[in-house]
Amino acid sequence: MDLSKADTQMDVDPQFSLQLVSSLPGHEERAWQVAWNPAKPLLASCSADKTVRLYSYQRSAEDQEKSPSFSHISTISTAHTKTVRSIAWAPSGKTLATGSFDSNVGIYEKKQEFDDENDLDESEEWECVAVLEGHETECKSVAYSATGTLLASCSRDKTVWIWEVQPDADFECMGVLMEHSQDVKCVAWHPTEEILASASYDDTIKLYIDDPSEDWYCVSTLTGHESTIWSLAWSPDGNYLASASDDLSIRIWKRVDQYDWKSVHQIKGHERSIYSISWNVGKGTSPKSMGWLASTGGDGKINVWEISSMKETLSSKLIASVSSAHDVSDVNSVQWCPRPGFEDLLATAGDDGSVKVWRVMPASSS
Repeated sequence: MDLSKADTQMDVDPQFSLQLVSSLPGHEERAWQVAWNPAKPLLASCSADKTVRLYSYQRSAEDQEKSPSFSHISTISTAHTKTVRSIAWAPSGKTLATGSFDSNVGIYEKKQEFDDENDLDESEEWECVAVLEGHETECKSVAYSATGTLLASCSRDKTVWIWEVQPDADFECMGVLMEHSQDVKCVAWHPTEEILASASYDDTIKLYIDDPSEDWYCVSTLTGHESTIWSLAWSPDGNYLASASDDLSIRIWKRVDQYDWKSVHQIKGHERSIYSISWNVGKGTSPKSMGWLASTGGDGKINVWEISSMKETLSSKLIASVSSAHDVSDVNSVQWCPRPGFEDLLATAGDDGSVKVWRVMPASSS
């Protein structure tokens, strides 16, 4: 299939705009990633300053249509000795994993305190309950599986590690996958199945599954990008995988068989490297809507695309865009809020050390 015919045009649909909800400065160095807690109104960010900052948010009780307000509630001074590059929440929302350039993965949980009546109280203080060692160099990405029973990490050492999450902050290594020939930039779990995807500086995507009789192994390699792949995002229904690259394109791969994926669509809308993508259900009204895909990167732009299914192929329409999202800085991360009722909220992290929260609004209300 000639992918050039599936390229999108850059017309912005005037129905929507991206509205800045909150600007949250605080990190002393570049902010690398944001992660929304899936269970509670919490947003986390990590930075080269070795900290994780936590923000709470709430909507006005009187006006549910109003955008929520955000406030900084806690800063975790992590045990890491270098940049915290990546963060991920467990599905329960009770545990936070951090991946660092010091090669380690940290596991954080809220401190539990007993008051005089011995009632268990959760403070806003978080403590490191485990440090996972194994990578030889910088850890670039961490991710929990949908059930929360598995944690994946990847590194510049070209490996992907899979850990089994056990009670009492215990982790057992289930596999060390050495399929990539270069730095591994990103790991992402399928939304419902135990399929792991990884993306690399070697321009490929690898998909892994667990063989019940053996170990984790690579079941598929996706090729097509012409440069480093920075970020991966599964579609909400799990039938598609999106990838973002230094080649200035986003590719969408369709599942055509159990472990067979093919490139069916290509999106171009950035002038520099695309560092991060996120795919959520969105608030699209079309019955053909496959959700909203957000992208950002070195050009400082945030794009929001509505993805729709068209018989055998997909279409993408740019429905909202903002330039200079973090002034002149690169934007390193974009993430949709996964909580019901907040599907139109996304957060970004930039080289300026700030976190920003945006809302996709009907153009008439902006």
